Amino acid sequence: MATMRSNLGIMKILHLKKRGCFLLKLLCLVALVLIFCEFLIYYVVIFQCHWPEVKIEAHRSSKQSSASVLKAMFLSDTHLLGEIKGHWLDKLRREWQMERAFQTALSLLVPDIVFILGDVFDEGKWSFSQAWADDVRRFQKMFRHPVCTELMVVVGNHDIGFHYEMTAYKLKRFAKVFNFTSGKLITRKGVNFVMVNSVALEGDGCTICSRAEAKLMKLSHKLNCSQQQEENHSKKRCSDVEQLPASEPILLQHYPLYRRNDAECAGEDSALPEEKNIPFKEKYDVLSREASQKLLWWFHPRLILSGHTHSACEVLHNGKIPEISVPSFSWRNRNNPSFIMGSITPTNFSLYKCFLPLESRVVTIYCIAGALLGVLILAHLQLLNPPFYFAQHLIRKHKAV
Repeated sequence: MATMRSNLGIMKILHLKKRGCFLLKLLCLVALVLIFCEFLIYYVVIFQCHWPEVKIEAHRSSKQSSASVLKAMFLSDTHLLGEIKGHWLDKLRREWQMERAFQTALSLLVPDIVFILGDVFDEGKWSFSQAWADDVRRFQKMFRHPVCTELMVVVGNHDIGFHYEMTAYKLKRFAKVFNFTSGKLITRKGVNFVMVNSVALEGDGCTICSRAEAKLMKLSHKLNCSQQQEENHSKKRCSDVEQLPASEPILLQHYPLYRRNDAECAGEDSALPEEKNIPFKEKYDVLSREASQKLLWWFHPRLILSGHTHSACEVLHNGKIPEISVPSFSWRNRNNPSFIMGSITPTNFSLYKCFLPLESRVVTIYCIAGALLGVLILAHLQLLNPPFYFAQHLIRKHKAV
């Protein structure tokens, strides 16, 4: 009797150990899938991105040439969800994705400067003081960056509202947090960036619009004088103007310049085929023709980067000035978010698009892992006959016949 009890006790202990070992294996599988899908996959994908090579002036030494290239990263339309329309689970998921992607990109690519081209927040145009402060706090956590990397932000319509919703108060609180003003010039390594409040280019003479245009015109005069400083006719009218690096500027704004639609846009992250021929509405989807021509005439930019449409596009204005529409950085807006990497010198630039992990691929990995987990559990509980057992049974039955 004692021997039987001892044997039963040993069998019970072995059974518990077996069950514990199985549960441990399941937990390890779940942990590995989670770590890969929520952390490692960003390193695997972004590690494949690289800074593009750019032609550098021949008279510079190799050391000076390397130091003279500005590494700039451009992303757009993060749309951090607010308290009105944002579900807590959706916010948690999307913000984690963007935080991991951004922090991974910083650690692997180490850019000199990062530009976000507007619509940082989804509900900035509606949010009151407390909600705004909460959104800003979450943004600062997600997009934290080392001292060696600068972060500059352009205003978008979701940050301060469309023209009819825009107020001095909303613009001021955005400017206070992000140190943004329309017509702000950022010069790094001899490269000039002009940051534009495209929401204020309505052209109706409103106070905010008039001030924004006045600043842009003043900056345009400075830049033009700097580029024409060797010409005799410009010396007199530019004698009292601050000299800036003689480099054609790069325009950064939220709204794209005027284009009819996205019909000419190509690439895997361009608009859907059924959306490409839908006409764009001026002052809503794109800038007006008049505002677009003003910017081109004032600044004669060598490159324009914009956001707003959530899809990629590359167009040429006046047959020579490229504009790159940067897709949304949020998986809520796209299955394949991306950002632009630019190697820029005062006279040249080269761009490269870095894609982030496909959300559909992450979902597929989770589905496969879930199915495998289910099969293992059923097999362990002996609720699923192994395929070889069924085949063996058929073979025996055939031999008996």
